[in-house]
Amino acid sequence: MGRFEDTEIKFLKGIGEARAKLLASELEISDFRGLLEYYPFRYADRSRFYRIAELQGEMPMVQIKGRFVNFLTEGEGKRQRLRGIFTDGERMMEAVWFAGVKRIREMYATQTEYVMFGRPVIYAGGWQMAHPEIDRFDPANPPSGLQGIYSLTDVMRKRGLSQRVLQTAVRHLLLHPRFGEISETLPRAIVERYHFPPLAETYRSLHFPVDVALLRRARERMKFEELFYLELQILRYARKRSRALRGHVFATIGEYFNRYYSQCIPFELTGAQKRVLREIRADMRTGRQMNRLLQGDVGSGKTMVAFMSMLMSADNGFQSCLMAPTEILAGQHYETVKAWADAIGLRTALLTGSTGARARREIHDGLLDGSIHIIIGTHALLEEKVEFRNLGLAVIDEQHRFGVAQRARMWSKGSIPPHVLVMTATPIPRTLAMTLYGDLDVSVIDELPPGRKPIETWLRYDSGRMEVDRHIWRQLREGRQIYIVYPLIRENEKLDLRSLEEGLERVRQTFSGVEVSFVHGQMKPAEKDYQMQKFVEGKSRIMVATTVIEVGVNVPNATVMVIENAERFGLSQLHQLRGRVGRGADRSWCILMTKEKIAAPTRKRLNIMTQTTDGFLVSEADLKLRGPGDMEGTQQSGIAFNLRMANLATDGQIVQLARDAAEDVLAGNPVITGGTPPDGSARATALPLGDADLRILAAELSRRFAHEVDWSVIS
Repeated sequence: MGRFEDTEIKFLKGIGEARAKLLASELEISDFRGLLEYYPFRYADRSRFYRIAELQGEMPMVQIKGRFVNFLTEGEGKRQRLRGIFTDGERMMEAVWFAGVKRIREMYATQTEYVMFGRPVIYAGGWQMAHPEIDRFDPANPPSGLQGIYSLTDVMRKRGLSQRVLQTAVRHLLLHPRFGEISETLPRAIVERYHFPPLAETYRSLHFPVDVALLRRARERMKFEELFYLELQILRYARKRSRALRGHVFATIGEYFNRYYSQCIPFELTGAQKRVLREIRADMRTGRQMNRLLQGDVGSGKTMVAFMSMLMSADNGFQSCLMAPTEILAGQHYETVKAWADAIGLRTALLTGSTGARARREIHDGLLDGSIHIIIGTHALLEEKVEFRNLGLAVIDEQHRFGVAQRARMWSKGSIPPHVLVMTATPIPRTLAMTLYGDLDVSVIDELPPGRKPIETWLRYDSGRMEVDRHIWRQLREGRQIYIVYPLIRENEKLDLRSLEEGLERVRQTFSGVEVSFVHGQMKPAEKDYQMQKFVEGKSRIMVATTVIEVGVNVPNATVMVIENAERFGLSQLHQLRGRVGRGADRSWCILMTKEKIAAPTRKRLNIMTQTTDGFLVSEADLKLRGPGDMEGTQQSGIAFNLRMANLATDGQIVQLARDAAEDVLAGNPVITGGTPPDGSARATALPLGDADLRILAAELSRRFAHEVDWSVIS
C-alpha cells in the first residue's frame, strides 16, 4: 500500500474518473496531496446574514436568507439562461444561471426558505448574483464560521465542478479513515522550535478554519514551509558551488591598481564604492570562485568598481572581460574603460557581432597570447572561437539579459572558472534579493557621487501638454536633448494608448526644425544602432522610442525624459527609464504623462515616483503593489519559485525566519551538502537532526525540486 497522500484523486469519494481528468487538466491535481495543497484563495464569513438593503459598492461574497418569488427562463439552446427573483422579505434581487438551466430549475421551489451565497453585483439597476450557492435554511444548523473560496476555471463551472463540489471533496478527504497517516513534511525539530501545528491539523485549518487565530497559524506554517525549502535548496547550491569550484587566487594589489588609484582616478570614490571594493578584494584572495551581485542605482559608479576589480585581475597576471546586452552599451563601456586603461598602459578591445573579420582575428590572437588585458563585448564573447590565455574575472552587466546556459559557455574557457561580478542597475528589495540571489553574495552601492543633482519628477495630465511642450522647447534652446517614450509602436484599436508612430508625427510637427531619432524593438539592428548613435553623438536632439532605451544608453546631455501613458508601466520600469537622464551635471526632469481619469491606486503608484528618486524605495513599493512576478534573476539559481501561499513581497519576516532555519539546519547537518561549511565557521543556533528528520528533508527536497537543473556550479 502506497502513501496516503499519493493516492490517485479518482479514488476520492465524489470525484471518479471524469472529474479526476477535469482536475488534472484544469488544475494539475492528480493525487490527494494535490487537492490538499489547493488552498482557498480567500475566506467568506458565513456567520453573518446580510439584508439586500445593506448591499453597496463592491461587496465580498455574502449570504442572504429569503425565498424565491418566481423563476424566468430566457433564450434558447446555448444562450438559454435562468433568472430567479429572490426576496429577503423587504427587497428583491436576482439570481442568474447561464448553464444547467433545466437541472437548476428542478432543484429549487418558490416559497421555500433558502440561504443564497455569492458575490452581489449591480446589473440593470438592481442587485444580482451569478451562479450562487444555495442551501435550504435549517434553523437548527445555520451556516457559520469561515468558508474557503477556491479558484475555479470557466471549464470547471460549465462542467458542474462547483465550489460546493470541491469543498465536499476536500471534506471527504479530511474525514478519510487513513487521513491520520499523512506524512509530515517538516522535521520534528523545526515544528517544535517554532511551535507549528501538526500537518494534519494545518490542512484542516486551511480548508475549514474554526476561527481566525487557527487559520493564521496554519497559514504561517505553510508559508514558512514553502520558504524554508526554497532557502534550503538555494543555500545547498551555494555550498556545493563553493566546494566544487576553485577560484584564482588574486594575492596581490600591485602596480596597475595602485598607480591608477593614486595618479589617474578622475574623481574621489564614494564610501560605498570603497566598501564594495574591499568586499571584492576579500573574495578574490580566498581561493574560491567569487560570485558577487553588485547592485547600484544608475550613476552610482558600478563601472568604476568593475574596472578597479579588473585592475586587481591584471596585477595578478589575469585577463578580464565585460559582457553587455547590446552593442551600444558594449561600445559605451569600451570607450569609458579604454580611456581609463590607456592611462596605465593596459590594452583593451571591443568584440561584438559587428566586428569585422580582420579585427576579429587580431582580437582572437591577442586574447590567446595574453596581450589583450581587458575585452568588452556582447554575446560574441561566448563564441567557441573566443579563447583566453588566462581569464580571471568576468563582469556581466544587466545580467538578466543573459541566460544562465549561455553564460555556462564562458566558464568552460579555462580549467578554473573566472571570478564573477554581476552588475544590475535595478534595485532589488532585500527580502527578494535574499531569495533571487541567495547563492550570490550581494554588494550594494547606496551612495551617488557628490555633485549629482536629483532628477525632478512631474506627474502631468494630457490637459497640461502645452506646459510640457514649452518646457521641452526651453531645454532644446539651451542645447539639451530629450527622450520621449511610448508604450506601443503602432496604434491598437483595442488599447486606448498613444503609439510611437503617431507620437513621432506629432513631435516632428510640434518641434519643427529639430532633428529627431526614433527606435523600437521591431527595427533591424543596423537601423536601430544608426538611430541610437545619431542621438548619442548629438546629431539628433529628440529620441522618440519604446522601452528599448530602458537599459544602457548614456547621453549626459539629455535632461528631459517624457513617458507617455505612464500608468501602463511598472514602478521599477519607470525608474529605469528615469535613469536615462540626470547623467550629467545639469538639472534634469522626468515627466510622467497620463490621462486625467485614472484609478486611485494608479495615481498613488505614480505619486510614489514624484516623491523619491531612491531606487530601493521605488522597488520596495513596486514589489508590494505588484508582487515579485517574474522579476529579473528568477532563473539565476535554476530554482523555480512555485509558491502557493507565501508572498515574497509581503512576507519578509517569514523569509528571514525560513532563511535562518535553513542556515541552522545546514550548519548542524553537513551531510546535506556533503561537507562542512566553506568557511568552517560554527553556528551557535545550529540544529542537528536525527535520521527520521533527515529522511523528511531528503523526501521533500526531491519532491519539490526534482525537475530543477543544477546550475549552481555556474553562477
